[in-house]
Amino acid sequence: MSFDITKVRNIGISAHIDSGKTTLSERILFYCNKIHQIHEVHGKDGVGAVMDSMDLERERGITIQSAATQVNWKGTTINLIDTPGHVDFTVEVERSLRVLDGAILVLCAVAGVQSQSITVDRQLKRYHVPRIAFVNKCDRQGANPLRVCNQLRDKLGLNSHMVELPIGLEDKLQGVVDLIAMKAYYFEGHDGEEVRVAEIPADMIDDAKAKREELLDAASMFDDSLMEDIMENGYDDVDQKKIIAAIRKGTLSEQFVAVFCGSAHMNKGIQPLLDGVERYLPNPTEVHNYGLDLDNNETQVELFNVADKPCVALAFKLDDGQYGQLTYVRIYQGKIVKGDELFNTRSQHKFKVGRIVRMNAAAMEDINEGEPGDIIALFGVDCASGDTFCGGGLNYAMTSMFVPNPVISEAIEPVNKSDAANMAKALNRFTKEDPTFQTYVDPESNQTIIKGMGELHLAVYVERMKREYKCEVKVAPPEVAYRETITQRSDFNYTHKKQTGGSGQYGRVAGFMEPLSEKEYEFVDSIKGGAIPNEYIPSCDKGFRKAMEKGSLIGAPVVNVRMTINDGQYHPVDSSDIAFQTAAIGAFREGYGKAKPVILEPIMKVQISGPTEFQGNMFGLINQRRGVIIDSSDENNTSTVNAEVPLSEMFGFSTILRSSTQGKAEFTMEFEKYGKVPNAVADDLMKKYEEKRKAQAK
Repeated sequence: MSFDITKVRNIGISAHIDSGKTTLSERILFYCNKIHQIHEVHGKDGVGAVMDSMDLERERGITIQSAATQVNWKGTTINLIDTPGHVDFTVEVERSLRVLDGAILVLCAVAGVQSQSITVDRQLKRYHVPRIAFVNKCDRQGANPLRVCNQLRDKLGLNSHMVELPIGLEDKLQGVVDLIAMKAYYFEGHDGEEVRVAEIPADMIDDAKAKREELLDAASMFDDSLMEDIMENGYDDVDQKKIIAAIRKGTLSEQFVAVFCGSAHMNKGIQPLLDGVERYLPNPTEVHNYGLDLDNNETQVELFNVADKPCVALAFKLDDGQYGQLTYVRIYQGKIVKGDELFNTRSQHKFKVGRIVRMNAAAMEDINEGEPGDIIALFGVDCASGDTFCGGGLNYAMTSMFVPNPVISEAIEPVNKSDAANMAKALNRFTKEDPTFQTYVDPESNQTIIKGMGELHLAVYVERMKREYKCEVKVAPPEVAYRETITQRSDFNYTHKKQTGGSGQYGRVAGFMEPLSEKEYEFVDSIKGGAIPNEYIPSCDKGFRKAMEKGSLIGAPVVNVRMTINDGQYHPVDSSDIAFQTAAIGAFREGYGKAKPVILEPIMKVQISGPTEFQGNMFGLINQRRGVIIDSSDENNTSTVNAEVPLSEMFGFSTILRSSTQGKAEFTMEFEKYGKVPNAVADDLMKKYEEKRKAQAK
């Protein structure tokens, strides 16, 4: 069978947590005959969804790692990636979107556009990923897909239009009306696998016609001949192929979003959504991908999805399984054949391609080659996430993905000293797999610190250490990533002199420091007349950077400072690189004390949603935590509160929120900005820091 790249779709399913992404992907696997039985995420049978292959995912009922699989729908090959919705695992979404050509944005018919939907939309726009939308859970009380479609316009600025209408809502959901074919689809059989096509119910015809006119007006903006057809023949006699082509054109240009509806849990509306993936989302040849030519000043080079050009592929995800390291790879040009020699352009090492597999969540099937535009996995390749592999003598790098900074840290130590080696092994593997999970040893306290995107993120890794490495660890309370900064300009003029036997050390550095809003640090050289020789200017910069690693208030890194040097002095014999570094450190400390330093703390964007009866409780919880309420809205007896709350006040919040709302409210949070700590809190932090220093000095 010859390989037709236009029949390939690389798509991801992304959405707010609990919108039904994994339930939807389970149905897609079933209707594409990849699995023969449907299992639920929170199923009573204890099996769990196929795409949630980790035990932890099944127990918690959430997706932690993105899972890849390949299915076939009516002759079209779909490489599908199910991504997590939880903000703690946002890097899994980032790395998946980096290699995908299209996406299904899933939304809940009751909650509509939620905070994480906005984050996901931002990620889709960052990587220019065309998308279609699926309004799920139309069987739930309060479901209203038309309102969600309007929210996509108002909150996300998308040109969204319904291509389907639900037949009935809530417990009366029976099927969907296709506004292009003007037919009703009913999903029958035990698992909704039989699609019955019928005429539109009489009471819906007027609604369907009105919505179809809206859809055609919007689609005709992308195709002049469709517009002419409508003007000449009216809305009823328009060629369906023209409508589909116009919607496809709008979708590929990211100017149009087709909105489907249904209920994955009730097995309704999935088959037309799969038709939508095939009709509207791009094949690999319709997406422009670029590499950077490392031999030619990183000039941008377009890559082509053809088999006869040298191979260029991106390793976007690593997974250390029982059989060794598995590297997920997206092929952008050429193909990868077993036994090929490829070149890792970051490490500058060559390697031979051994085993190639195609993933179906945790199961895998061996294949001999990966085609252009394909997503495959390689075994036994030593690489890091984000590496580029090239063949045929090319030296290209793919642009890397955006990795958000971790915001929460915890101190861990093994319960038994004998487990230290296992803990190191686990940390080594997890940091390689996940760029947002970081670890280091604090030089002051000598503790092993792990950093991540949230409490759940770190809890999952601690649990994985226990299960996969038989390593029990003790976790100390999380430490917040505080920062220090200055609030006013101050001058410094510091001389470093040290005279011992032989040559001494001498350097004088003078200038001023001032607050800087848009950058963490800036160094300005305003030296005139060689007061400090050119070779020692970088030493001053180095010294300032070193001094900024630890502020004097609580030992936190210093940010948002511009250092300007305008005078100094050197000694022809005693001056050296180290002398000027030390002088710069002394100058920084001298100026820092006079610049009215303050402590900054991470402020999180928090969204709480729950029944309106608990709105007072939700407001109270935010106020108790030094939070600022930005806005709140009430829809369908559900209150949504947006607030900004310091991270230090959010630890253990989920338990408190559950207990004060009878477990009915949920919250999400993500890093927003750094803000000044109130004086009382600052005094407390400084006191603790002083006590810690005294204890260490003893």
